Amino acid sequence: MFSRDSWQEIFETISKNKLRTFLSGFTVALGIFIFVILFGFGNGLKNSFQEFFMDDATNIFRLFPGRTTVPHNGFKSGRTIEFDNDDLAAIKKSFAFQLQYITPRIQRNYTVKYKNKSNNYGLRAVAPGHQQAEKTIMMKGRFINSQDISNKTKYAVIGRLVEKDIFKGEDALGKFIDIGKRSFKVVGVFQDDGGDNEERFVYVPYTTNQLIEKNTDKVDQIIVAFKPIIGYEGAIQFEEELMEFMKKRHDISSIDEGAIYLRNVADDLEQNQQFGSLLQMVVTFVGIGTLIAGIIGISNIMVYVVKERTKELGIRKAIGATPRSVIAIILQESIFITTAAGYIGLFGGIFLLNYIGDSLDNYFIKNPYINMGTALFATIILIIFGGIAGYVPARKAARIKPIVALRDE
Repeated sequence: MFSRDSWQEIFETISKNKLRTFLSGFTVALGIFIFVILFGFGNGLKNSFQEFFMDDATNIFRLFPGRTTVPHNGFKSGRTIEFDNDDLAAIKKSFAFQLQYITPRIQRNYTVKYKNKSNNYGLRAVAPGHQQAEKTIMMKGRFINSQDISNKTKYAVIGRLVEKDIFKGEDALGKFIDIGKRSFKVVGVFQDDGGDNEERFVYVPYTTNQLIEKNTDKVDQIIVAFKPIIGYEGAIQFEEELMEFMKKRHDISSIDEGAIYLRNVADDLEQNQQFGSLLQMVVTFVGIGTLIAGIIGISNIMVYVVKERTKELGIRKAIGATPRSVIAIILQESIFITTAAGYIGLFGGIFLLNYIGDSLDNYFIKNPYINMGTALFATIILIIFGGIAGYVPARKAARIKPIVALRDE
């Protein structure tokens, strides 16, 4: 079946029928190429979702104060809830076993100035644990530490783009900046995988910000990180106990859903990952549809090829060719064209994905790729069906009597 004469005959047939060969190969190559590109884009979408939603730690709860919606213990509904430093201390004391770290966050906007350069930036007044919660990466210097909190120091940690914007190539470390007309020393510069917006923040000790704001003890939100060792069930129980604890502290009815909001980052991440996976499934489904279209295309072309060669096959049988040899020569040609074209489409698609790289970040497609095993599997599937597409009409043609085949027009 794979003799030298057979291969020579296949190449002669291909050279004499260039258009037919091109159409057969193009259908296969295009099917694999589009499948690889679409599957790669699906992975790129998933990468974007993972980067966007995994920028923060996943073992944290975010507590936000709201307004009561139910009267309770003599308090009317509509009461504004406020968190303070006592809440931080109470949570630390009551949940020491479950707690990994806790940090408040106070967020403001200020004009930040260095020499004659200034701009408006978001300011976050936080505790040391905030670095873990946001996965903040220190480029140089250090983050806010416990001594800064105790001493209420006027130290600031600025984002990479803050340094770039107002220092214009000058090293910010150790320099003094004005934040809302107050001088702070830059002790660190950070970067954040969450994107440009996250790198345009300035961090200061929350106690310093409270001192500046008329020595208040209020905080905007509380970020609570639980120990991963407690597991999913333990985290759910901790969430319920924490909500119950905070409602009791602030005289809130147990059925009041608006007084305190708790955002479980792990739940949000799971939902968004599911959405990203759904998008990939849709794109993969379209890619599989493209493969099927390619299979149908090669099948139609092979039917035409065998029909066109009916007289030739009749002559072969008339001079002694067996049905098996007739099937073999057509099947070998079909598999060869499908394999060659399939791998051209495969490597063409992979090359394009590598060339695209991160250029489609603005379209939420980050670093599109396809697993080589998946790509090879899809190519092999198309080759198998290409062989079947050649075998079925070849088998039918091999059964035709020579005299009938020779009369075919």
